[in-house]
Amino acid sequence: MSAIDDLPPLREVIRQHALSARKSLGQNFLLDLNLTARIARAAAPLDDSTIVEIGPGPGGLTRALLALGARRVIAIEHDERTIPALQDISARYPGRLEIVHGDAMTFDPGPLLAGERAKIVANLPYNIATQLLINWLTTEPWPPWYDMMVLMFQREVGERIVAHEDEEAYGRLGVLANWRCETKILFDIAPSAFVPPPKVTSSVVRLKPRAEPLRCDRRLLEQVAASAFGQRRKMLRQSLKSLGVDPARLAQAAGVDATRRAETIPISGFVAMARELADIRKQAE
Repeated sequence: MSAIDDLPPLREVIRQHALSARKSLGQNFLLDLNLTARIARAAAPLDDSTIVEIGPGPGGLTRALLALGARRVIAIEHDERTIPALQDISARYPGRLEIVHGDAMTFDPGPLLAGERAKIVANLPYNIATQLLINWLTTEPWPPWYDMMVLMFQREVGERIVAHEDEEAYGRLGVLANWRCETKILFDIAPSAFVPPPKVTSSVVRLKPRAEPLRCDRRLLEQVAASAFGQRRKMLRQSLKSLGVDPARLAQAAGVDATRRAETIPISGFVAMARELADIRKQAE
């Protein structure tokens, strides 16, 4: 019996179902049920919540979410080998776990949610974690279908997500994430907690969508940030040339000198440049 329910310990589940983490799927199984419970609690309140979980694997986090009161968990799993283990959990928590064998990169939760609000809680596969986050951050319309995301990343990626201007990790991802969400690294998890142990420390990050982000065209904001950070060691007057407009005009709209570098520009400055770019292109029509 485990610490959170009467199902077998995760190591026994892995042995029983002959599961081994596959590098090609970005898998690192988190076997400490105390840690999975800590991740689940970070998404509180769980009572009456619907959770979308990506890559549940043998189900450690799934079990924690259900044991701590989640009304419904929709688990998206690409690896069919883990489905029997997840079905055992479903039998323990009847009517509360829905298992979807599919690809998280293309999964649309809309039909299953039917307008219901949800939270995303996941120990994401490392090889698709950043792209999944970008997909969720760029969903339209905004506010999105989720109320919160509690996600595990490599520590380096977590630092990029929460970074602001004048911080070493600040870049395109930080601009997008903090424009649309309030972000925070909650805690780290050592490599030794996983099987197999990754070579890096992991971080659990919470993102709460902003109801009303600063107004601008999201696609233009992405273009400005990509251009500015694409040559991050260069001044804006050089890096923004790829947009095909006068960089000085964009910098002026942001209230900064064109000799500044991207990492010194706050999110509000990138929003102002995106708005100015929209005006310039509209005038050129």
